[in-house]
Amino acid sequence: MYQDYMKQIPIPSSRGSVIPFTSWMGLGKSIKQLYEQPLHYLTNILLKQWDQSRIGSEDEYKRLDDIIHPCKAEASIWLMEEIHRQTSSHFHIADLWKKDPMYSGFIDSIFPTLQDTS
Repeated sequence: MYQDYMKQIPIPSSRGSVIPFTSWMGLGKSIKQLYEQPLHYLTNILLKQWDQSRIGSEDEYKRLDDIIHPCKAEASIWLMEEIHRQTSSHFHIADLWKKDPMYSGFIDSIFPTLQDTS
């Protein structure tokens, strides 16, 4: 049901404004608020991994928007989001959830109203 629901949420075609950010998860949170949309479980996990991959780098404490232009960063997130929404197997997601008892912490509580396409 989760994957079917996420497939129905359209990716925004127009962007708001440039979003300043210091971390990938922070940018993800701002995107959720600005567009009033959830991000896919797999996108949330990926943003966490990207933040963790910075630990120990020479630019670990540098603002991310000084390293990557905010428009490119947002576009990257929306690209990953589209891939996760449209191509992820519900079997794969269920398998990940079985292995992670804390999976619900990465499922957003934003539920936009979908247009009836029938």
